[in-house]
Amino acid sequence: MGERISRKRLILDCHERQRLENVGVRELRRIQSEVRERLAASKPPSLSYIAAVLREAGTRVDYEDRYADPVIPERYRSRLEGVLHFHDLAAAENSIRALDAAWREYRAASDRDGAVLARKLVLRGRTRAESLAANPRVDARKREQKREIARWFAVWLENPDLFFDWLDLRKRADDFRERFGHGASDEVSQSGDIGGEDAVP
Repeated sequence: MGERISRKRLILDCHERQRLENVGVRELRRIQSEVRERLAASKPPSLSYIAAVLREAGTRVDYEDRYADPVIPERYRSRLEGVLHFHDLAAAENSIRALDAAWREYRAASDRDGAVLARKLVLRGRTRAESLAANPRVDARKREQKREIARWFAVWLENPDLFFDWLDLRKRADDFRERFGHGASDEVSQSGDIGGEDAVP
């Protein structure tokens, strides 16, 4: 934990020293290079991590990649910020329901930016869940759950109009109940908890 805090502090120090108002890829690379020098043998933080630290500190960062959280403009923050969670099946379903509702509302209002942003958050959930599912340091049971969750996000992205019918059938499937327990489908349907260690701000 100490190393993580020190990296964060280094990033913020570099940012303050360089007095950057707007941060793009070039500025992120400059900070990464300086942090690399100061950490010596340690692996430098990724551009995504640096971007996340600076955003958390209130800096405007113009950078997106498959692992970085999408930039949420002010007008969408109250609706979309903090809605993506997938620490378990119930949290994943609740997040998809919330993002689906937002996506439909924006689409009905011809708000293309809002609809695209809602889809980006679902895509971010899929990417992050796939990454956790492939990580050998994550507990095997958790990896299996993340594979299932990644599949849910992928199905929604392919066909949001059929997703909830598909999910209902999926939760009744024998292999789902065998892998996640007979109570899993009820827990998924009833839980309102969307917090946890896999939350994406």
